[in-house]
Amino acid sequence: MEKHQILAIYGTDYTDMTVRLLEAADFEGLVPDRHARIGIKPNLVVAATADGGAVTHPEIIEGVIRFLQGRGYDNFCVLEGSWVGDRTKRAYEVSGIGPVCREYGVEYIDLQTDSAVRVDARGLRVDVCSKALELDFLINLPVLKGRCQTVVTCALKNHKGLLPNREKRRFHAEGLHSPIAHLAAVFSNELIIVDNICGDLDFEEGGNPVTMNRILCARDPVLVDAFACRTLGYDMDEVTYISLAEKLGVGSANVENAELIDLNKGTFAAPTRTTRRVKRLAEYVAADNACSACYGMLIHALDKLERRDELWGHQEKICIGQGYRKKGGAIGVGRCTEGCVVSCKGCPPTAADILTFLENNWK
Repeated sequence: MEKHQILAIYGTDYTDMTVRLLEAADFEGLVPDRHARIGIKPNLVVAATADGGAVTHPEIIEGVIRFLQGRGYDNFCVLEGSWVGDRTKRAYEVSGIGPVCREYGVEYIDLQTDSAVRVDARGLRVDVCSKALELDFLINLPVLKGRCQTVVTCALKNHKGLLPNREKRRFHAEGLHSPIAHLAAVFSNELIIVDNICGDLDFEEGGNPVTMNRILCARDPVLVDAFACRTLGYDMDEVTYISLAEKLGVGSANVENAELIDLNKGTFAAPTRTTRRVKRLAEYVAADNACSACYGMLIHALDKLERRDELWGHQEKICIGQGYRKKGGAIGVGRCTEGCVVSCKGCPPTAADILTFLENNWK
């Protein structure tokens, strides 16, 4: 797998999807040494279940473990440090990741109890948990979700769980963006598998999940975070740490030159959880057998319009879904609605593309 590529897979068998991504990424080519120390880093910012949109699904952890054990890797662990307001030990249990690790006999480490070592992160001195620095390779498993302080959180910010609590506090005191960019330089040898199953609209602790049923895979954390901005309908300039990380040489934010490779096509699946906020946005939608990813992108675009106070007054409902392949409508989103008077192309289109399309065409 090349650094300019992003792999995507759709469905609801998250364990099998994860295994397929690791195979497609040629993980064995990236890490040929079966005795290399590999760290699996989920997002367990809070003690919560994954259906709320805040934490990594345990099925993804299970997929990584199955892949590694099935191919003879014998020196890997799961490691994480939850945010200052919660305990990692509790987060492991509530999320279901702890039970998965015990089932497969895999060590899972609470970094809140670890010592720290001060390192140079491209000009910024940072205290990093000792066990994280012992790794030969990192499998970074962020959740793609919105966040009130940094707009978007994905691969780059997920590194913050590898810091002691006192350093997390310092990052917040310094405004997050610059230290997050510098920290990424410490963990340059990694593969990113993004939980894009049902990330929250804008709150790190979850509560407003949007079902996408998609998992992404990439080697460049800067590129995948820039792609995440498009997915959620934001300009990259709104997430300062992405361009800062690019300037530090961590990776490339050039999404235009990225190659998105779909391993399969999205299929219809019922939302894992629908909140009142998502239901309110869905009132503007006329869905007929819509794929989760396409529907989720539309919800993110509508959320952006609502925040601008530009959602009210529209009379036409937006058509979306495979049911529109044989019928028309006034306005549609996705390739299946090409029979509508106007439609936003893509399978699925990004939230950014949908937002621009609605601004120009929705009455």
